[in-house]
Amino acid sequence: MSDLRKSIALHEGLSLTPYKCTEGYTTVGFGRNLDSRGISLAEAYVLLDNDIENCKREAERFSWFDQLTGQRADVVVELIFNLGFRGLSKFKNMIKAIENEDWQAAHDELLDSRYARQVGQRAITLAEKLL
Repeated sequence: MSDLRKSIALHEGLSLTPYKCTEGYTTVGFGRNLDSRGISLAEAYVLLDNDIENCKREAERFSWFDQLTGQRADVVVELIFNLGFRGLSKFKNMIKAIENEDWQAAHDELLDSRYARQVGQRAITLAEKLL
């Protein structure tokens, strides 16, 4: 680590969660001012990739997850990304249909949900990938 990097890290400190700095700006990391600077596109993709990997690890808690085809696995991961593992776990009928490889029922259960009414086309797109 360069001396400049060490000095900034030492003086700024590290916060892995956002906080308000003394000037009232939302700040994260080593003093990154999110209000005025934000993040770059490259940084956004790094965060997305990390989040996807975390969601995949959570999806592996389902005993059947490793048996899914790519597109069906992607649906589960995206639902965890959007709802969290706990939120997806509430879709008991859809999960049971996936366990039973009843793709039409899984499709129908996803579309027959408050989630589908809230997110519209996203749910339709994901449900179609289950067929």
